Amino acid sequence: MEKNTFEIKNLNIYYNGFHAVKDISVTIPHNLITAIIGASGCGKSSFLRSLNRMNDLISVSSVSGEVLFRGVNIYDSSVNEISLRRRIGMVFQKPNPFPFSIFDNVAYGLKIQKIRDKSVIQERVQESLKRAFLWEEVKDRLYASALELSGGQQQRLCIARALAVYPDVLLLDEPCSSLDPLATVKIEDLLKKLKKEITIVIVTHNLSQAKRISDYTGFFYSGKLFEFGDTKNIFENPSNSLTREYINGEFG
Repeated sequence: MEKNTFEIKNLNIYYNGFHAVKDISVTIPHNLITAIIGASGCGKSSFLRSLNRMNDLISVSSVSGEVLFRGVNIYDSSVNEISLRRRIGMVFQKPNPFPFSIFDNVAYGLKIQKIRDKSVIQERVQESLKRAFLWEEVKDRLYASALELSGGQQQRLCIARALAVYPDVLLLDEPCSSLDPLATVKIEDLLKKLKKEITIVIVTHNLSQAKRISDYTGFFYSGKLFEFGDTKNIFENPSNSLTREYINGEFG
């Protein structure tokens, strides 16, 4: 079995000349949860977006270095970014369901892939909602608007939508920041179960969350990755003084 999903080499990200991410080299382990922590503006989200080329959608951005996904540099000209984003799904800070029904939200990616068999779509939608622990809450109103769901349900719906196309990786950018504690617990429980099947990378300001759910943690500061390692070690015995100060709440 693969040991690492990503191998990042000398990654740099710029926005209109601003150096947002500085010479990052790190490996992201396979089928585990990796948390990225650090103060606002330190490059966490830029780094996360680099893992499925979402930064390509920002016209003033540029990238150097390599992001190897299962041995292939995703920035190679031969890589199709649409296919790449199917394999490396992303869930954003604010739930962003489409103004469709619950069913059509989950089926959206399948239709983009030109899957026309209604029975296949029906089966995949149900499966994805079950995997996102949302099926029991919505099975009697699949054709109601997704916008009627609570914030926590909408976020799980977005995860179900990403899962429907069978990604290898799930990237999450502050997925619980707008949710109440009960909804946050459901998302965390879901992620801990999903890591048995897929690699998860999560950006979070919530240090307790990173400590609860992640296997590995990376600490970013001013665009640099200052420390990366086993979560227990990072939180209990960080090797870098800046990491220790951040974890102790001395800045951030």
